Amino acid sequence: MPSDAEFMARALELAERGRGSVTPNPRVGAVLVRDGKILAEGWHKVFGGPHAEVECLRAAEAAGIDPAGATMYVTLEPCNHFGKTPPCSRTLLESGVSRVVIGCLDPNPVAGGGAELLRAGGVDVAVGVLEQECRDAIADFVVWKTGGRPFVTLKLALTLDGHIATRLGDSSWVSGETSRARVHVMRAASQAVMVGGGTLYTDNPRLTHRSVEGPLAGNPQPLAVVVTRRLPAAEAPLHLLTDRPGDLVLLTGMPNVKGVAAERLAELGIRVWGLPEHEDGSLDLLPGLVRLREQANVYTVLCEGGGGLAGSLLTQGLADELALFYAPKILGDAEALPAFRGRDIAHMADAASFRLLEASRCGEDLLVRARPTRPGPLPVRR
Repeated sequence: MPSDAEFMARALELAERGRGSVTPNPRVGAVLVRDGKILAEGWHKVFGGPHAEVECLRAAEAAGIDPAGATMYVTLEPCNHFGKTPPCSRTLLESGVSRVVIGCLDPNPVAGGGAELLRAGGVDVAVGVLEQECRDAIADFVVWKTGGRPFVTLKLALTLDGHIATRLGDSSWVSGETSRARVHVMRAASQAVMVGGGTLYTDNPRLTHRSVEGPLAGNPQPLAVVVTRRLPAAEAPLHLLTDRPGDLVLLTGMPNVKGVAAERLAELGIRVWGLPEHEDGSLDLLPGLVRLREQANVYTVLCEGGGGLAGSLLTQGLADELALFYAPKILGDAEALPAFRGRDIAHMADAASFRLLEASRCGEDLLVRARPTRPGPLPVRR
């Protein structure tokens, strides 16, 4: 007979279907089981819509299945408050399910308490099945709730020897067609795409999602966010300036904000926001991310480099997840552009440490997803 972990793994697969559609709610999946067989499945499909548990119970009802006495597996503790929907904990209690298996408790104090309500109602409740995996599924939600900023995914396409472009800046194309299509889906699931000034001037990107199929195809285009100390001229022939100035945010040093260049850009509808500096002279990215969250309703940022920006996010503890597309190519050139720049490290003990989430084929490439083992800025000893 399948184990609790196997049913929870299925619930996690279902939860992933809500990526990009339920923001700023967490992704949640649910499975209804009796006698080792799945009776119904559900997941949170759209923000403001029924939660996973309700979707699962509705699927059971549509199939003529009585949930009484069955077991519900759900990746996140059923909510216990009235929000856009009634509390799922009470709905489950009324459904007659005899057991509820929860992946992880809800970190949101407003919505928590569902497990205790179910126990008080006589339901057998188990918590912590595939707990780390279930916490990973809501990691972005936790950042929104506790950090006051967007969840940042740092995506890079790099060669096997760690380069994102040749010494002349040529990066077309490092990764293969399948990987590039995957990135467009990632853009469609994000509210903003961030690059550095080098990428702006060298690649002249549009930073839009294109040729995306499925439920994310109709998502709005993400904001374009560029971190640069050198503001472009308002008449520069750059796609972001000419095609979508209203969707462009430039993060730059404080002195630039009051200059003539910033005024000309603002006349085009471009937002120019100043960032303070750290003691080492690097731009402090956190205030810019917080402002994106507060003023532009940005909950997820997909950062596409380059190496200087990637290094800054890493050092400042703002890279919540890495999505590295390794192409089966080697440049072998010490002057080629590295994936990460800006750290001067003499000891391996000071290297940034990550926990592997995924390593899988993506067409001809290898996709590696990882998250920091320790949150917060990196210590640097020189």
